[in-house]
Amino acid sequence: MRRICLIATGGTIACVQTERGLAPKLAARDLLSYIGGDTGGIDCIDLFSMDSSNIQPEEWQQIASCIDGIRPKYDAIVLTHGTDTMAYTSSMLSFMLRGIDIPVIITGAQYPIVREDSDGRKNLRDAVTAARMIGGGVYICFGGIIISGCRAVKTRTTSLDAFESINTPPVCTVEGDEVCYVNAAASLSHYSFSPKIDPRVALIKLIPGTSPEILDSLAACGMRGVVVEAFGLGGVHSFRRDHTESLIRLMEKGITVILASQCLYEASTPDIYEVSRPLKDAGIIPAYDMTTEAAVTKLMWVLGQTSDRAKIREMMLTNLCGELRA
Repeated sequence: MRRICLIATGGTIACVQTERGLAPKLAARDLLSYIGGDTGGIDCIDLFSMDSSNIQPEEWQQIASCIDGIRPKYDAIVLTHGTDTMAYTSSMLSFMLRGIDIPVIITGAQYPIVREDSDGRKNLRDAVTAARMIGGGVYICFGGIIISGCRAVKTRTTSLDAFESINTPPVCTVEGDEVCYVNAAASLSHYSFSPKIDPRVALIKLIPGTSPEILDSLAACGMRGVVVEAFGLGGVHSFRRDHTESLIRLMEKGITVILASQCLYEASTPDIYEVSRPLKDAGIIPAYDMTTEAAVTKLMWVLGQTSDRAKIREMMLTNLCGELRA
């Protein structure tokens, strides 16, 4: 029998109704009491109790440090978390805990577990089932599927199948007390705990008519990196409001610029169209098929490891934990 620890951080799954609205109040042991079965052997840690809209880089470091600290004592970890920033957390933990040899399974709910119709009961039960069976890595368990942590995106605000596995199949499904593998994830490296990150990263989604001055202002804001969600394969305005010029100016100031796509599926690249060719020539880094959440958190993590521009580029273009298929 695997030794499992449940870490609670709040989120909708732990919410109760208050005069001001839903607020996370339930502890980890409270959550376990709702799922039935034999949970007495599961240890519990109440790390904090927060709406996931308030989860920030400091909380990522706290979660990662907690997991690293207890890792020698346990064979699996289940982490309850709010859904709104869950994909950011799972992506960041994938880098901070790269190559972890035990499963870290993140789950939550669209509706509080105290409700009889809550999806939280099944999600937490599924996460515990998976924790007893699957191999090492960081995952999201939601709606009956297990997704690699760096491939998950929340695509629905209220539906119970809130998360999708982007540009790769889910790792497995959970059916009752069984796990059925679809796309078994392989560890890409030995375990490395690297919690240092630099949160000075901006995410900009271009729209027709975006002012280049918005991009220019990022340098004055102290940003060290920018992820740009461009059009389609990676197109940007190249006349009248010339984004190529403003993005090149950022790169000339030493700011790392990642070119991503607003499209959820398939890869981005500056190689195809004339409008983005100047960016390729200037050294912009394509996100290829990374999710936006993975591109943002990976850039924060890489900037926490090095300031060398060549090394930053090399690491961003290297598949570190399954986030990238260039």
